Amino acid sequence: MINVLKSVLKHDVYPALGCTEPIAVAYAASIAGKQLSGEITEIRITVDSGVYKNGFAVTIPNTGGERGNLIAGVLGALIQQPELKMELLRSVTEETLRHAKELIRTHMASISCDKSKKKLYIDVSIRAGKETARAIIESSHTNLVRLQLNHKDLLPETEAMPDHTSDEEFRSVLRNSTISDLIDMAQDMDDQDYDYIKRGIDMNLRVSNAGFALKKVSYYVSDLVAKKYIVNDVSSSCEILTTSATDARMGGLNLPVMSSGGSGNQGIVAILVPYFIGSHNDLPEQTIVHSIGVSHLVNSYIKCFTGGLSPLCGCAIAAGVGAAVAIVYQQAGKDMRKITLSVNNLVSDLGGMLCDGAKEGCSFKVASSTNSAIRSAYMALNGHGISQAEGFVGATAEDTIRNLGAISTLGMSMADDTMLEIMIDKASRLTTRKENQQPP
Repeated sequence: MINVLKSVLKHDVYPALGCTEPIAVAYAASIAGKQLSGEITEIRITVDSGVYKNGFAVTIPNTGGERGNLIAGVLGALIQQPELKMELLRSVTEETLRHAKELIRTHMASISCDKSKKKLYIDVSIRAGKETARAIIESSHTNLVRLQLNHKDLLPETEAMPDHTSDEEFRSVLRNSTISDLIDMAQDMDDQDYDYIKRGIDMNLRVSNAGFALKKVSYYVSDLVAKKYIVNDVSSSCEILTTSATDARMGGLNLPVMSSGGSGNQGIVAILVPYFIGSHNDLPEQTIVHSIGVSHLVNSYIKCFTGGLSPLCGCAIAAGVGAAVAIVYQQAGKDMRKITLSVNNLVSDLGGMLCDGAKEGCSFKVASSTNSAIRSAYMALNGHGISQAEGFVGATAEDTIRNLGAISTLGMSMADDTMLEIMIDKASRLTTRKENQQPP
C-alpha cells in the first residue's frame, strides 16, 4: 500500500539551492556529464515551456548574478556531482563558472524549448570528442527516466522506470483522495516524517534570517510598518518572514530552502505561514508539525489538477491554499465546512494570479499569498466565506480545486506561450540595446 505522505515528502519536499527548475536542468546535465571522460565540446538542452519560463530570468546561486537555465545546465555538466541533487550548485567554483561562460559565449552550449511537452521535461545531450551522453528527466525534478552513453541505454527499462512509475502511482492515489483523507495521512505520520518536516522549518527560518539584509521586499515591508503605513500585526510580521526567505532565494544566496510541490517559494509559504501562525497562538509543536504535513499534502494535491508548472502562480493557488487549510486545521481540526470556506476564499482572491517565471518579483506574490492565506483562514474559522453561488468555486473544496485545474490546464492553455514570447522578445531587445551601447 502506498504511503502518500512519504511519497510526497520524497518527490515534492526536498532541500533545494536556488530555483528548482534551473537546478533540475543542472542535475540532468551533471548526470550526463559524469558519463564522459573527455573535455566537453558541446551541450544541447531541451526543456518544456514551464521549465523554460520558470528558469528564464532567475538568479543562479554562486554565479555572481548570472541568470537562467543555460548557465545552470552548463555548470551542472562541468561539476558532475549528481549525488548532490538539488543542492548541486553549492560546488560552483570560479574556474567552473569561467569555463561555463566560455562554453556559452562560443555557442558550444545552447537551450531550446519543446512546446509539445506538457509535463516537466528536461533533455540534456553532451558531447566530449567522439563520446556522447544523454540524460532525460520527466514529470518531477529528479525523476531520471533515460540515461545513455554513445546512444546505448545505461538504465535497462526495468531499472529506469520504477521511480517514474512510483511517481505516477502515488499521484494517482493523491488525486483521488479528499482533503479529509489528506488530514488523516498527516495525523498518522511517523517519527521520521515528523523530524523531516521539522528540518524544513529550521531550514526555511535560516534562509529568512539571511534575506532581510538584502534590503529588498521584506526590508521595505518592514519599513512600511515602521512608518505606520501598514499595521504591525500578525499578518505583516508573517509577510516579512516569508518575503525575506523569498528575497534570499530569488537573490541567489548560497542557502538551501525546503521546497514543497517541487518549488522552493511554495515551500516557504507552505511551511512558514502555518509555522508562524501556530507559534503565535502557542499551539503544541505536534499540532504545528501535523498542520505543515497537511499543507504539503494539499499543495501537491492541487498540482495534480493544475499541473506541476502551471500558468497560474503556485505560491498562490497551491501553497497559499495549503497554508490556509493548515491554519484552519490547527484551530478547528477536520472541520470540512470551514476548510472548504478557506479554500474558496483564497481561490476567489488569488485564483487568477499568473506565473511569469521565477525571479525576484516572486516576493510580491509570496506576500500576497501569505496575507490571503491568513485572511482566508480567519474568515473561514468565523464561518464566513465564498459559496458555490459565486464565480468558479464549488460546493466542496475538492470541486473548487478541480475547477481551478480546468482553468489552468484548459482555459489558460495559451498563457505560457504568450508569456514566453513576451519574455524572449524583451530579452532580445535588451541584448540588442546593450550591444549597441558598446564602444566601437
